[in-house]
Amino acid sequence: MSKEENKITIRSDRDTDYTFMYKGEDVVLKARSVVSIADGLKNVVFPTVAMKIMNNLIVIKEDVAKEK
Repeated sequence: MSKEENKITIRSDRDTDYTFMYKGEDVVLKARSVVSIADGLKNVVFPTVAMKIMNNLIVIKEDVAKEK
């Protein structure tokens, strides 16, 4: 697989910032922003959220289950 095929783009449709783990460190995806990761999802850990995956694009939406 080429480097371009491994690249993943994450887009936030959220009104608030979203934190996920990349290579063991927390990364903040700002509300309504986009970030690209060159080496795919191998080193990415997402908390449970509503997300839609389309080819190499992951769209992060608001959490489905809000904590009570």
